[in-house]
Amino acid sequence: MTDRRLRVAVVGAGFFAQFHHEAWSRLDRVDLVGICDLDRNRAAAAAAVSGAQGFGDVRDMLDTIPVDVVDIATPPETHLTLVSTVAERGLPVICQKPLAPALAEAQAVAASASAAGVTLAVHENFRFQPWFREARRLIDAGHLGDLHGIAFRMRPGDGQGPDAYLDRQPYFQTMERFLVHETGIHFVDTFRFLMGEVTSVYADLRQINPAIAGEDAGTIVFRFAGGQSGVYDANRLNDHVSDNPRRTMGEMWLEGSNGVLRLDGGGRLWWKPHGGDEAEHPYAWEDRSFGGDCVYATQAHIAAHLLDGAPLETGAEAYLRNVEIEEAIYRSAAERRAIDV
Repeated sequence: MTDRRLRVAVVGAGFFAQFHHEAWSRLDRVDLVGICDLDRNRAAAAAAVSGAQGFGDVRDMLDTIPVDVVDIATPPETHLTLVSTVAERGLPVICQKPLAPALAEAQAVAASASAAGVTLAVHENFRFQPWFREARRLIDAGHLGDLHGIAFRMRPGDGQGPDAYLDRQPYFQTMERFLVHETGIHFVDTFRFLMGEVTSVYADLRQINPAIAGEDAGTIVFRFAGGQSGVYDANRLNDHVSDNPRRTMGEMWLEGSNGVLRLDGGGRLWWKPHGGDEAEHPYAWEDRSFGGDCVYATQAHIAAHLLDGAPLETGAEAYLRNVEIEEAIYRSAAERRAIDV
């Protein structure tokens, strides 16, 4: 571990970017020095909260203040230009998911960083939610035995009516690819984190809310390299039993030869051994910020890589596999058949 500090600048001051700003401000050995947004007033307001400087142009920001890494928290259609701009300066980049609107452009995003010889980390935060980290720990410890399958029933309840998402992320309404591209990609990554590599997918996608341009519901069946199965059953209109349906986004069942690990809407894990009674599995986590403080955990992981050389789980080249699986899901839905990945 070094005593060097990391000077971070964030591009983006929209709804979700606030979680990035707040997490960087709390991290040890990190200084949030700049916030940039096309809406300069919004950037200035966000910067005032965190003690950073506000800017309306990324080049102006990089010309004005010394920066060690740039965190891009903007809509996907902006990523190729922004990543290329930062990479040309020889700076490491962190980029929100989705990496780009489609696979070819996502590959171009990764290639722009690779050509410049800089690190490109993807801000994929669901795998850093504490319940999934604990599930992975239990798998590694052999607690579940041989894995049989995983199921996640996603019901955040935030997508009903003509005003869905307008108060938070209005561009959701106009995304031609929505449920899988914007949200399901998190679970593609999380399923791979817990179960291993995906070998085939079958998807049935549909639109329920006519105010949304893209799909907002669907069922996806996964087959994994070890022969296990996975089911992602999602719609954004209904909610589930929780005081905050967006905390976990839904409920999970992770099955193994020794029993079933269940995640509820409160972030609690429950263990039912084979042939026995279900009981709560206690573990330490903090119900803070978004998704059990997963933005903070993600950024701490990336900061450890940049400062100390710790392994990076979400490098762009490895993350492209998720985008390839996403493309296979949409192809499966269009062709109404299973697709090998």
